[in-house]
Amino acid sequence: MAPELVIAEVRGRRDIKRFISLPDKIYSGDSHWVPRLDLEIKHLLGDKNPFWKHAEKKLFLALRNGNAVGRAAAVIDHNFVDFHNEKTGFFGFFESVEDRAVSSALLDACCLELRSRGMRNILGPMNPSSNDQLGILVEGFNASPRIMMPYNPRYYPDLIESSGFEKAKDLLAVNMEVGAGPAARLEKFVKKIRRKHPGLRSRPIDKKRFAEEVKLIRGIYNSAWEKNWGFVPWTDEEIDDLAAQMKGLVIPGLIQIGFEGDTPAGFLLALPDYNEVIKRTGRRMFPLGWAKFLYHRNRIKNLRLMAMGVVREYRNKGIGPIMYYNSLRAALEKGFRECEFSWILEDNRETLKVAAMMGGEVYKRYRVYKKDLT
Repeated sequence: MAPELVIAEVRGRRDIKRFISLPDKIYSGDSHWVPRLDLEIKHLLGDKNPFWKHAEKKLFLALRNGNAVGRAAAVIDHNFVDFHNEKTGFFGFFESVEDRAVSSALLDACCLELRSRGMRNILGPMNPSSNDQLGILVEGFNASPRIMMPYNPRYYPDLIESSGFEKAKDLLAVNMEVGAGPAARLEKFVKKIRRKHPGLRSRPIDKKRFAEEVKLIRGIYNSAWEKNWGFVPWTDEEIDDLAAQMKGLVIPGLIQIGFEGDTPAGFLLALPDYNEVIKRTGRRMFPLGWAKFLYHRNRIKNLRLMAMGVVREYRNKGIGPIMYYNSLRAALEKGFRECEFSWILEDNRETLKVAAMMGGEVYKRYRVYKKDLT
């Protein structure tokens, strides 16, 4: 008799524990995988995450003979629905053994849940939104993911596509050396910009005024990204929550705020690749993981440039390269070796052009999928 497969809604602490720990089984023996910290994913899924004030979720486990073999979440972000004026829900936190029966049952459960709530389309993976981890890796499996970027087995695209999903958008990751060569090339370009636009400048974030700086960045972000694919504005509570989590991780020189005169015009956010440390600590920070984290954090050699945006009226003047240059100089002073730009929309030619000018090459590709629910 074939093993029984059941899709069960997550209820109670035991199910949450199985939901969080399932990747340990999926990625056993994969040297490139980096787990998400338990405390991070518990906060992400928990009621204290301000995202759930305007969103709702249903978590599913795939059980075969009582053993967890897959998981997924159906998510409705009402802010996304309202902002884009479209009935689109998400699937996220997708993990599955290499079995189409498991993945299809999970994704069907997400589609059924969203359809029952009036959604007409589904996008994913969103973990849980477009302001968090999104997409699955489809190219570039020979390197570990950088901080806050997804990773998955090679068979995931087949599982998702076999359930009737198709490509919605590809997101790219570009890797470049942090060295004197890229800095010198960029310096020449920046000198020309400053001669043409002497009012353009950027400065590091001021951690002594962190709350004020965060509000400034939120305003820039919500203005600069407004027309981007998948964009949803941050709420005050969401940006404050994210800032509280990241405050102890930032290096001021790597985060630049751009100005024309005294008017905020853009910002750039780069972080050390703390995944290098998490690979050593594992997903549990206590009791010994925190000590390992503190010991190894100053030995990180790579970066992730997570976000760079310029307010629309200041684009094409050169504030972006100025922020890149000042952040790159800070990275050189700290001894970093490589920097990943991620993610970049596949059709964002301007950012890809700047990355190429700095010696960057596309080395990873992520895909967000869509499906019609009508």
